[in-house]
Amino acid sequence: MSTSFSANPDHAAQEALRLLGPVPANWVPAHAGIDHNVLIVGGGQTGSAFAFALQRAGIGGVGVVDAAADAAQAGVWLTRARMHTLRTLKNLVGPEGPVTALGFQAWYESRHGQEAYAAIDRIPRTAWAEYLDWFRGITGAAVRYGTRLTRFEPVTTGTLPHFRLHLEVNGEPRTETARKLIFANGVAGSGAPFIPDLLATAVREGLAAHTGHAIDFAALAGKTVAVIGAAASAFDAAAVALESGAAAVHLFARRDRLAATPVARVRGYPGLYDNYLALPDATRWHHAARYRRLGTTPPADSVQRVLKFPNFYLHLAALWQGVEVCDGKVIASVHDETFQFDFAIVGTGYTHELSQRPELAGVADLVLRWRDRFEPPAHERDDELGAAPYLGAGLEYLEKTPGSAPWLRDIHTYNPGGFASTGLPLGDVPSIRGYVPAVVRRISEDLLLADLALHEARTRADVPADFDETLYAGAVWQADAQPLAA
Repeated sequence: MSTSFSANPDHAAQEALRLLGPVPANWVPAHAGIDHNVLIVGGGQTGSAFAFALQRAGIGGVGVVDAAADAAQAGVWLTRARMHTLRTLKNLVGPEGPVTALGFQAWYESRHGQEAYAAIDRIPRTAWAEYLDWFRGITGAAVRYGTRLTRFEPVTTGTLPHFRLHLEVNGEPRTETARKLIFANGVAGSGAPFIPDLLATAVREGLAAHTGHAIDFAALAGKTVAVIGAAASAFDAAAVALESGAAAVHLFARRDRLAATPVARVRGYPGLYDNYLALPDATRWHHAARYRRLGTTPPADSVQRVLKFPNFYLHLAALWQGVEVCDGKVIASVHDETFQFDFAIVGTGYTHELSQRPELAGVADLVLRWRDRFEPPAHERDDELGAAPYLGAGLEYLEKTPGSAPWLRDIHTYNPGGFASTGLPLGDVPSIRGYVPAVVRRISEDLLLADLALHEARTRADVPADFDETLYAGAVWQADAQPLAA
């Protein structure tokens, strides 16, 4: 039986929005000199989720900026993401929140039918990018592309604290202001791609690149390529190199097996997932450190993708011990062997060092980190995890020194730097259901309390009555004018 669907594929979504009712009026008072109540840095899937959630919370004055030139270049799905399908389950709640008619399944079925959706195991990467573009359009999330936040500073004079924002708009400097900031800025949002010191020279000379960088894979045709790392992004990069005609690809993993010991994940345990921020620091640290120590296992399809090629070689327990750059080649020492490569792809993850982000460098020394808050047992020490920000209940930055920078609470971070605090890589689809509403609730509360006197005046003011006594005068009982019934 074939599935029938409307000639207007957006009908169900439009009807869902109609039934939600008009977009709530903005209840946040306007203030002279304030351009944005909230500025969202990043127009990808979580930036879009925040824009919609804030809209439905009646919070106006929300801006969304993205440094990418246009929607096709924003986020990772059509640029640095190289998998064929998303790695998460296809039915997870995404930016639509509780409005299921705005979700991926409803969108996909309205265009391809129910059987087509049932037939896919996971969401095709390019379909997800197309869906996000549609979601931004139908919810009215206007992203200002070509706009980069380069730095900001707090303005604490006057009655309303806010931030002065220094932007580059299509390369031109511009200054704006905002009361709240949300950093929904991707996997490197709390730091930078991690480049091991021994590969720094190769990267500088254009003979190596991180998986988070733009890579000209077509130029690798006929070349011998090294890939360092064994997570999904490393395998995906290896696959694209092979599919682009590389002569050989060697992938080097530190671990001695790919199928690491299974780690119980937060999203598979609702009690932890829903209450993670309430757990003791020692419990949260244990889960984060254990997960990082055991490493992430690439999905089976990423492994199968490279195994199709006889010129793919897997090196296990193979830590690079030395690197030389000579005559345009990368020469690597691994145990007792020497390898020569035309190019190296580095899949070694990302740092959580805020000072490596130009827009965050000015606050890096003020932010409370996990290393400031918690001393782990020796067997769970992890310096990279210790550098991660220790976030509050609204995913806001906290002060390292109480009283030194109270305005940090108005900066909310939504990127993998929050992993130790939340147990999830913030920004991935599984994090949206629980943590986007938490941030919006905190922002709503803060904006309300900041103007509480004004709101009190509004709610206590007398307003004209909807009607006067003439509406019901004829029905009022008059004892002396009405005979009693017998």
